[in-house]
Amino acid sequence: MSTATTAREAAPGAAAETAPGYRASRTLPLRVEALRQWRRRRTLVMGGVLAALPFILIFAFAVGGGPGSRGGGNGRITLIDTATASGANFAATCLFVSAGFLLVVPVALFCGDTVASEASWSSLRYLLASPVPRARLLWSKLVVALGFSLAAIVLLPVVALAAGTVAYGWGPLKLPTGGALAAGDTMPRLALAVAFVFVSQLVTAGLAFWLSTRTDAPLGAVGGAVGLTIVGNVLDAVTALGSWRDLLPAHWQFAWADALQPQLEWGGMVKGAAVSVSYALVLFALAFRGFARKDIVS
Repeated sequence: MSTATTAREAAPGAAAETAPGYRASRTLPLRVEALRQWRRRRTLVMGGVLAALPFILIFAFAVGGGPGSRGGGNGRITLIDTATASGANFAATCLFVSAGFLLVVPVALFCGDTVASEASWSSLRYLLASPVPRARLLWSKLVVALGFSLAAIVLLPVVALAAGTVAYGWGPLKLPTGGALAAGDTMPRLALAVAFVFVSQLVTAGLAFWLSTRTDAPLGAVGGAVGLTIVGNVLDAVTALGSWRDLLPAHWQFAWADALQPQLEWGGMVKGAAVSVSYALVLFALAFRGFARKDIVS
């Protein structure tokens, strides 16, 4: 990086003196970053995969004769057992089968690819030389990445609700353990469940974003975040850890099911949200701190 570029990036105040009208807050607007990410092929492919999943499940249930037609399996009662009871049940089922892993992928992709891809294209230093302050660049990319992650998480249950209503009709959300959630309460409860799923994925977002500032390989950041999330799920399955598992974000990833009970229970979701947000804030802080001191050469 040239001396002039380094000086310009390190001293934005000087740039403001020599360039009338310069405002750091106006550099890299969110709409510009959002349009750039929207036009990328991986965004459209990921959206297509998520939108296609409900139709794949409907076809699978049609071919297999329904979720409960082949016996009880391992004896566990889950939302899958009532998947075809109504459109709301089908949306909850799609959320249940995808929250553990499938929804991890778009979050890791959008947050892990955002900074590392610029470095891999050798365009990162030119962005900073524009001059875009480092904090502003990270903030713009993080907000857009989280926005696309939220859109991906919302897209799946919305498509599932529409497709499930057409295929199975509209009605109350029947609970696998008995009883039902009134149709009027279904939409707010599903919205609460989706909101918790997004909050629980903030840890993956933080991991991916932090790794994205540490490497020039987008695949390394995305794969690293997905891999560490899987490790967390494996550790949560180790019952010998006892109460230590309460500190793992993976331990609370299905706490959103408490929102789909006749009596709304907040305990698990509050604890899970607190754990996820705490980890995410630390990881985001590490990303900003490390990137502020990083020597940008690509």
